[in-house]
Amino acid sequence: MAKPLKDCFSAAFIQTLATNINQAYPPFETERFIAQVFDDRWDSLELKQRMRRISQLLGEYLPTDYSQAIDILKPVSDDFSGLAHMLFPDFVELYGLSDIETSLNALEYFTPNSSAEFAIRPFIIRFPRKTMARMKKWSKSDNKHLRRLASEGCRPRLPWAMALPEFKRDPTQVLEIILEMIADKSLYVRRSVANNLNDISKDNPDLIVDISRQHIGRSAHVDWVCKHACRGLLKQGDKRVLPLFGFDCPEHVQLVGFKVSSQVKLGESLPFQFTLQTDRNQLGKLRLEFIIDFMKANGETAPKIFKISEGDFQGRKRSVTKSFSFKLISTRRYYFGEHQLSIVVNGEKLATQAFELIE
Repeated sequence: MAKPLKDCFSAAFIQTLATNINQAYPPFETERFIAQVFDDRWDSLELKQRMRRISQLLGEYLPTDYSQAIDILKPVSDDFSGLAHMLFPDFVELYGLSDIETSLNALEYFTPNSSAEFAIRPFIIRFPRKTMARMKKWSKSDNKHLRRLASEGCRPRLPWAMALPEFKRDPTQVLEIILEMIADKSLYVRRSVANNLNDISKDNPDLIVDISRQHIGRSAHVDWVCKHACRGLLKQGDKRVLPLFGFDCPEHVQLVGFKVSSQVKLGESLPFQFTLQTDRNQLGKLRLEFIIDFMKANGETAPKIFKISEGDFQGRKRSVTKSFSFKLISTRRYYFGEHQLSIVVNGEKLATQAFELIE
């Protein structure tokens, strides 16, 4: 079993961090710092709580002058990378809002070894003009990590981070930055641009439809960004978006042999199967999905869509066998009773059948 992410802040990490800081700044009280990190609350803290706890204590044991503390942490940070390294941007987020120039320079320094996508957001909210101007500069950097930060940091709906309500309402400033990177040479950056555009599509779908229409066909890389940006709209069966990626109305497709088990026990899997066929020479380009209308606590149902596959199907017939697991998971709660399963082809619901979830 994989270790919890919070374990990146291990005893070995804390010991190395404290030792390295002490070498750079001898007044740093290594043993007292370590003892306070691992207090009675430590085991109950999750990833971001542990990171914030360490940042808070660094503020107590480093010089009270923020710029001096940053000068100490910069060379220390060079010996770390990955998830645990995000501690250094977190220190900037916690203590640096009163000194934006030092903080933006520090985030620029720290980013290549991890990411400052969470730490930059309070600066965007408090100092939008200065921060976005710096991010625009980063978008033209030779360093792919800084280019990615320019996109990832201003995502309106970045998961596990504070939202940026102003950019939900009007993403103009965001688009001015990320559209310059839509054809970036790095997939790492292009993926962030696509995720940012997908965020924007949730509040401003018309904008993303227009952007996709303008940019599709420029290159394979840009086409990928557009499609990834439209993935939410594709799941919704948006009739403006589906044809952009070759998913035309499936009026030539017939669905036959649809079979779903009438009952499924909690903890087991629900099998289902169907066949698609056509009178044409081939089925063509299809996006196959299924919807389950889950029973809720109030007796009503709520739909959730899942992708099966997509492709350019050369034959005149395609049989599909699939199953859905009702194994208990932390992210979804199941309720007993009648559910429905529907098959969706290119955004069109072609068949629906009820089944019952039982104990």
